[in-house]
Amino acid sequence: MSRLSANKELLEYELFSRQAGVTAFSTTRRGGCSEGKYASFNCSPYCGDDPMSVCQNLQHLSTLLPVIPLDWVIPHQVHGTQVLSVGDDYINAPSVKRREMLEGVDALVTDRHGFCLCVSTADCIPLIFHDSCRNVVAVAHAGWRGTVGRIAGKTLDCMSRMYGSRPSDVSVAIGPGISLEAFEVGVEVYEAFREAGFPMEKIARWYRPSSRWHIDLWMANYWQLLEVGIPKEQIECSGVCTYLQCDDFFSARRLGIHSGRMLSGIMLLD
Repeated sequence: MSRLSANKELLEYELFSRQAGVTAFSTTRRGGCSEGKYASFNCSPYCGDDPMSVCQNLQHLSTLLPVIPLDWVIPHQVHGTQVLSVGDDYINAPSVKRREMLEGVDALVTDRHGFCLCVSTADCIPLIFHDSCRNVVAVAHAGWRGTVGRIAGKTLDCMSRMYGSRPSDVSVAIGPGISLEAFEVGVEVYEAFREAGFPMEKIARWYRPSSRWHIDLWMANYWQLLEVGIPKEQIECSGVCTYLQCDDFFSARRLGIHSGRMLSGIMLLD
């Protein structure tokens, strides 16, 4: 079961606490120095916050982890399904080239120690992967578009293709995001899931008061992970709704698009 750290600055995952050589987390809104709708622990450099505040927040985050990361790898997400393997091409590139490589990326994979792979979210679903046999980690940003595009499966495909991962060896945490109760959508979103072959009886519900469909992104990603072969006992869902718990977690639907983001990350330790 996912749980808040004692200082309520991190959400920690029991699934990964039982596995050696890895640390994984999702940040909350507490503990940083950002102000206004970014208050206080915004760690995303892409949402309009003061860059100095973001830098200080990342420095603070590094003190909460078992070791200080060699690098924070944070992509500029576009609600797509592009997966970047963080290997020699990225590690040996100059900083300007690294930023270019992170443009338009929504998932990251690596087998390198000390590189903290992160995605930023504020209602979308973060997915955190660990292959304990081949020592490979990954993260993915799964909003509704990424979920429809099967980003979970594409991330696992990259882990398999680049590093030889097998679904039976991979554990996945489904992090904080908007819940079925809060995620009201238009017919076009419902149809996108239906046309993509998702089991609508499991992931969608018609709400009579609003006469609108609601989608369960947690279940849509859980179903997708089972579909690609992840054993159900190796999947942990945080069950934290960012919209309903917006005092502790950022919610773009509550705060607006120009607001803070949580980071969900994973890093291999030496």
